[in-house]
Amino acid sequence: MAKVIIVGASGGIAKGLIQHYLAAHWQVDALSRQPATIEHPALNWYRVDESDETALKSTLEHCFIEEVDTIFLCQGWLHDEQCQPEKAIAQLKPEQLQRAMEVNVVSPARYLQAMMPWLFRSAGIRVLVLSAKVGSISDNALGGWYSYRISKAAVNMLVKTASIELHRRNKTASLVAVHPGTTATALSAPFQANVPVHQLQQPEQTASRLAQVAADLTSEKTGHLLHWDGSSLPY
Repeated sequence: MAKVIIVGASGGIAKGLIQHYLAAHWQVDALSRQPATIEHPALNWYRVDESDETALKSTLEHCFIEEVDTIFLCQGWLHDEQCQPEKAIAQLKPEQLQRAMEVNVVSPARYLQAMMPWLFRSAGIRVLVLSAKVGSISDNALGGWYSYRISKAAVNMLVKTASIELHRRNKTASLVAVHPGTTATALSAPFQANVPVHQLQQPEQTASRLAQVAADLTSEKTGHLLHWDGSSLPY
């Protein structure tokens, strides 16, 4: 049975991925700070705080006992009741930027750091970190959304830099950032009215597309920022 690890498992896209891979008869290990919301015989849900290095390492030891094919890091934060995306730099607040960096960059960085010893020796391992097209510096023609753009540009650099280190030790591995497209989740809820109907995807649709990107991923793509269709986006 093929196996996938899904981090940030309580989010909408992550739940879609869990259901997709369970339906495809994969073994799924889900990791989250939140308690389990899905039960299935082929699903192991681990509640873990990645800031606790000892607990994180112990959990990952359980996950990597069996061979792992694919890993998704799905952490993401854009807004909450107190903070909305900034339209002007005058609206930029240090606490909002810190929150975006903590969830969108520091959390995946902690996981990549903890996983790297296993990634070095896992043949053909594929790691996909959810990012966003708005994190592309060269593609930014609209401005705004300071905290989110900054943090997603940073996670893209994290993936690029870590992919170089991983490639030196494991030529068969793939580590990429992926733009999943606008998905009908809590993260995008306040902004869905501005999205054309044909561009707004349900979590199960996004999960299917991301799973296809993962299936098609090769080591030649490592370090890239990929669109949901598998094509490369500019940094």
